[in-house]
Amino acid sequence: MIVKSIRRGYLPEYEKTFRDTGIDALGEAVIDALFLLNRGHSLKRATHIAMEHYQLSEHQRIALTRGLASDDEIMRRTANMLDRCSVCDKTIYLDGFNAIILMESLVSCSPIFQCMDFAVRDLANLRGSYHIIDKTESAIRLILRELDLLHVRRAVFHIDSPVSNSRNLKVLICRLAEEYTVDVDVELIDACDKSFYDKEYVVSGDGIVIDHAKSWIPLYRWIVERYHDNHDIWLIDFIEMSKAYRRLVHL
Repeated sequence: MIVKSIRRGYLPEYEKTFRDTGIDALGEAVIDALFLLNRGHSLKRATHIAMEHYQLSEHQRIALTRGLASDDEIMRRTANMLDRCSVCDKTIYLDGFNAIILMESLVSCSPIFQCMDFAVRDLANLRGSYHIIDKTESAIRLILRELDLLHVRRAVFHIDSPVSNSRNLKVLICRLAEEYTVDVDVELIDACDKSFYDKEYVVSGDGIVIDHAKSWIPLYRWIVERYHDNHDIWLIDFIEMSKAYRRLVHL
């Protein structure tokens, strides 16, 4: 199998849109879009208005859409969010492609987003096609190492079976898992997102999955924090940007 050298979740134009003045414009857009979102406007409308006003790029608009959450969404999602102690000796369920692609973006030093609902997301798009790259093994090891440190008993990866190379990814996860303490299963599933509905101990950055799960684990946030201790990362913090909005509404 040929493994390509790819910087997952990166495009050259991100150097402009997610640094310096690009980040300043995104921060201003967060204030306006969040104001509209908390007053009943849809996420699509709120981000479109902010995009037009601040002349954001389409990639900035997508980041805004993924990074924002209304006060109601934050309250609902954090109420079902588990802490580190809660996962010890438990069986957890991971949104496989969602987790691995985000970790590939992290290892690639591509933009990742600390979102207002405490999920971490990126800009990489699956679109029904996936290729194992030179960052994949490192990405999987980050996940497995964190699970061991958390003393998770069993981890079940759900992988979208219709996506290309899903079986190859399963083989790789299982091979690497032999080096770690956590007991790992990998299941190929036709409708992966729905497989998490009404489950406890779910790991995903997908807002719909989080909303439908009984409880979810901010595993990505913990991995990013640990990884950042020894590596440079490109983290865009929507929680920090939203503080300007909080100050304004409390004037």
